[in-house]
Amino acid sequence: MIEAHSRGDLQQALAPHRQAGRRIALVPTMGNLHAGHLSLVELAAQHADVVVTSVFVNPTQFAPGEDFNRYPRTLSDDRTALESSPCDVLFAPGVADMYPAGIDNTVIIKPPPKLANRLCGASRPGHFDGVLTVVARLLLISLADVAVFGEKDYQQLLLIEHMCHELGLGARIVRAPVVRESSGLAMSSRNQYLQPAQRQLASALYATLLSLQARIRQGERDLAGLEADGRRQLRDRNIGVEYLQIVAAETLQQPIDSDRQLRILVAAILPGARLIDNLAVDLI
Repeated sequence: MIEAHSRGDLQQALAPHRQAGRRIALVPTMGNLHAGHLSLVELAAQHADVVVTSVFVNPTQFAPGEDFNRYPRTLSDDRTALESSPCDVLFAPGVADMYPAGIDNTVIIKPPPKLANRLCGASRPGHFDGVLTVVARLLLISLADVAVFGEKDYQQLLLIEHMCHELGLGARIVRAPVVRESSGLAMSSRNQYLQPAQRQLASALYATLLSLQARIRQGERDLAGLEADGRRQLRDRNIGVEYLQIVAAETLQQPIDSDRQLRILVAAILPGARLIDNLAVDLI
């Protein structure tokens, strides 16, 4: 595995592969890798000849007061994990490599408000600006043919797909399913903020989603009532609810009768951690 720390290093490492016509896949991460991340690398290897995994804690997607400074940075452990995976190139740039003009002078990509200014975007203004900006830069630096993103960050995934289509960035976006712990809790780097008792509580997120999914499949269509029931179930377990919504899967808007693919999305608050999760509901 080659390790690159600058744009030039990465482009030099990829040049022979590009000249040989090999397909390149990108797996963007913020590090602190777990089994969910490594599953993205495995999936990327199925879609390309060369896999690049980036490790970069992106400052532009953190609002003041969020956990940027304490976000876990574990590059040595990440390197070890990737050496046992199909990763060919580890790209670990610094802030100056990603934002050469400085963060205050950088060009920011703004997402479409209708898709971005709800759910996570409502409570984290500017977050998706930073996500799209760094993802666009990673795609342009790597000139990847394929990029793999997990469905756990579902709203983010839709926005990245939209950006790539709108800007003609060329990379095909591959969706990867949510990877879960044995309790059902979606794997996340932020799970390590949880105490053991909180991890047990957090597993109720998935149980609540499964319950709502089953009720919709059984024919219930009072979505507002289902959302209220879901919020009540979580609050009864002393889990704070930022949002729990059932939406049309590709627009994130309130479903209409013709929508056959729905998503149940939730953001929950526990002491020290904000957790998100979602579950698909395909109607027959």
